[in-house]
Amino acid sequence: MERGGEGGRRMLADLLAASHLMPVELLPAKANASARAASFRRVLIYLADLRRRTLCLLPGEEAAEEGHERELPIEGTVAGRAFQYGDVLPAAPPGRDVFEWWVPLLDGTERIGLLRVSAEHNDAEARYDMESLAALVSLIVVSKRSTSDALAKLTRARPMSVAAEMQWNLLPPRTYADGRVTISAALEPAYDISGDVFEYAVDGPLVHLTIFDAMGHDTAAGLSGALALGACRNARRQGAGLLAKAEAVEAALVEQYGHRRYVTGILATLDTRNGALTWVNRGHHPPIVIRDNRWTTHLKCRPAHPMGTELGLPGTVCQEHLQPGDRIVLYTDGITEARSAGGREFGLDRFADFLIRHHADGLPVPETLRRLIQAVLDYYDGELQDDATVLMCEWIGPHLEPAATAAKLTGLSSHEPHEEDQTRPGRLRVPGALQTGRTNGGWEPLRK
Repeated sequence: MERGGEGGRRMLADLLAASHLMPVELLPAKANASARAASFRRVLIYLADLRRRTLCLLPGEEAAEEGHERELPIEGTVAGRAFQYGDVLPAAPPGRDVFEWWVPLLDGTERIGLLRVSAEHNDAEARYDMESLAALVSLIVVSKRSTSDALAKLTRARPMSVAAEMQWNLLPPRTYADGRVTISAALEPAYDISGDVFEYAVDGPLVHLTIFDAMGHDTAAGLSGALALGACRNARRQGAGLLAKAEAVEAALVEQYGHRRYVTGILATLDTRNGALTWVNRGHHPPIVIRDNRWTTHLKCRPAHPMGTELGLPGTVCQEHLQPGDRIVLYTDGITEARSAGGREFGLDRFADFLIRHHADGLPVPETLRRLIQAVLDYYDGELQDDATVLMCEWIGPHLEPAATAAKLTGLSSHEPHEEDQTRPGRLRVPGALQTGRTNGGWEPLRK
């Protein structure tokens, strides 16, 4: 085992070299073998389940030998707190010669799980190497995910419907951020979704936001939603504007189904250079904007008919100028129209108030939406009768760098330049969040 940086570099190089011809089942063993070069005694890999309720242990020899728990709840555990807030936290009281840590696994800014790392040292170098190892393990997991049934089975608590199987394989990651925007989405019922789909895409300074709600709650609704999303992507990538994208979706639906199926939706584009938001409403609930964490407003725009009905109502492109810090929220009726046992709707006011209150509590955006979905499910006694989807985008400002605000919003430990680490020439000190075990998860105040 080597210190002074060489061990960490060798750890990463060895694991990267092994990853090219490695099935995911060998990842725990290969990660442990490589990690010993950086004085790590044991590495365990936990991945979040589909609903973000539990952390599931990726099986390996080390896990079996030491009898570690196969599942850990996210609520009420130290591991769960590390996942919720994006912190590096102690996994156990320090022993005489070992330190245990929970280290977040991230796909960009999307939380996918945690590493549990046993280290011989407790200094900036060890923690830097732990985060580097977590970053590489995340990339390997993501690269294997689309071809690994083992990973799919591990992160599912129960069987999935055919429609849900299609939808989850169409959707982008649930969280994205750069210096200009943060985007996060949530969708339930995770194992039985049918007609709801969301999409975001970045094209230079433009950020495209889309949410669709297909008629029905069956496999045909899933097929309609998938067709709508495919037609929208295809038109957008050929340079179509908002109205033309909506028309392309309608044409695809009519060609396939006649007028038997329809899809409502919002198609929007945010110009990050100036905060100009343009959108088209096709028979859907209007977007809302939350400003300065104090008030909300509907974005009014005359809706055209749902796509697939060909009712002939003209589409309208509407525009709103956002301020830095504004959050645009797109949602489907499963969020606001979920009813309690007594018949009361969750409602738009409760929905907006939830987002504002949890923002004020300093939660990262993905954690806010995770808790929102749980609140909606609890309100409806655990089972929804309709898909519930929310897509939230905050415009930070026009600049790609620095991205410190986006890091705070998503619970990502920042690696912006800090003072030099005197123990490692040429390497930056690990940010304070890793030294204290707590990040500032708050939203940056509105800049006037």
